[in-house]
Amino acid sequence: MDNRPQWGSRSGFIFAAVGSAIGLGNIWRFPAVAYENGGGAFFFPYLFALLTAGIPILILEFTIGHKYRGSSPLSFSRISKGSQWIGWWQVGISFVIATYYAVIVAWAISYAVFSFKLSWGKDTTGFLLKDYLKLAEPGTTGSLVPGVLIPLIIVWVIVLGIMFAGVKKGIEKANKIMIPALVILFLIIVIRALTLPGALDGLNTFFQPNWSKIMDGKVWVAAYGQIFFSLSIGFAIMITYSSYLPRKTDLTNNAFITGFANSAFELLAGFGVFAALGYMAAQQGVAVDKVVSSGVILAFSVFPQIISKLPALNGLFGVLFFGSLILAGLTSLMSIIETFVAGVQEKFNVSRNLSVSIGGGLAAIISLLYATQGGLNYLDTVDYFINQFGVALAGLFEVVFIAWFVKQLKPLQQHADAVSDIKLGAWWRICLSFITPVVLGYMMYDNLRQNLLNEYGGYPRELIFNYGWSVAIGVIILATLFSMKNWKKDQLNIPVTSNQKEVS
Repeated sequence: MDNRPQWGSRSGFIFAAVGSAIGLGNIWRFPAVAYENGGGAFFFPYLFALLTAGIPILILEFTIGHKYRGSSPLSFSRISKGSQWIGWWQVGISFVIATYYAVIVAWAISYAVFSFKLSWGKDTTGFLLKDYLKLAEPGTTGSLVPGVLIPLIIVWVIVLGIMFAGVKKGIEKANKIMIPALVILFLIIVIRALTLPGALDGLNTFFQPNWSKIMDGKVWVAAYGQIFFSLSIGFAIMITYSSYLPRKTDLTNNAFITGFANSAFELLAGFGVFAALGYMAAQQGVAVDKVVSSGVILAFSVFPQIISKLPALNGLFGVLFFGSLILAGLTSLMSIIETFVAGVQEKFNVSRNLSVSIGGGLAAIISLLYATQGGLNYLDTVDYFINQFGVALAGLFEVVFIAWFVKQLKPLQQHADAVSDIKLGAWWRICLSFITPVVLGYMMYDNLRQNLLNEYGGYPRELIFNYGWSVAIGVIILATLFSMKNWKKDQLNIPVTSNQKEVS
């Protein structure tokens, strides 16, 4: 009998899946990627990537979790006994991401407080790096920064409290509150940004199509990269979440809803960010392309500048913006933590509370490294390498393994078709057998070539080795060690559930 926890409703699962997909990258990465890769023209390769890689892999992972009823390591073990290391690799990637993702949410909490008095002053970059983070030289750890440590503790208390409450009463309830709140907050931001002087110039810059870039292969790779990193695929989340679905659930439809909801929010973020950048450019008397940025600098340096220049209600706009970052970060962080909570719980046959305490507690302790004066340097390095040589590479292994080694695409397609209204055709198998492996394979080749020839970010080689390559490779080694412990025989049997009804 299947005693796994289940989502209380279909909407609860969709909110959780969308909450996982919509994260900080939707707000601070997508607008800049789209602008740099052809503006309005970028949406063609982006949509193509969504339909040929993003949604097909979502369907694949939803189906794996739903059919094999386990965390990523257990699901892969049920597919083939020698493959659980792929699942542990994905879980290890999630664990590493959780340790630093919580710190970025902590920064957003601090900046929401700073917004009331516009505490960052005129030199927002200097305030971020010197006054707030007290950034040390690369490779130097320094001491803990109280302004980061205190909100970091708050983040872990909130998230682990939700995790202790469980799947239905914790994660589902939290996402049902946070996702609508996030959309409402960001809609208010976008509407306000669109009314600012210069907003139309910003949108023109964002949507102006550069058709000449359509023929550039790197633009298409960038589109696939954006889809891959923004949908939470390739690192155990969607497999784990879908394992909590009841037996009769429309998997394909859920995947389309999740994929398009994520893309809709990315487009909304593009409106808000570039309208605000257009206003900033107008205030400074420069072209919009002179103020375009992404990542940490966009969120914690450029946007504070924009907030300070607003004609009225500066503090409120700041609270809304950083509140959006907090909500987007928390919903993603919950999903990331659930992957290793579920994996540890099943592998070692312990209670959920003990698994949350061990996994979440260890992640919280390690996250203290990023709350030191050298935290930003460590975070930037670990984030780059675990994404480029963790998430993307694990996704490539997953797809190639399923499509070519165990040849499970047809059985998985039959499982998805049996419970879904939208039937999968040959396009799904073609995308996963050929298109996705080729694109991800090229991405890996290009990343390796660039990173072996050049040092990332100009950091010292020792820092890159210790916190970049070592972390990315170390996760694979630990995954192999975890997979050496065999499952109990009865654990590899796919449980039969008495609940055959789809939730409303």
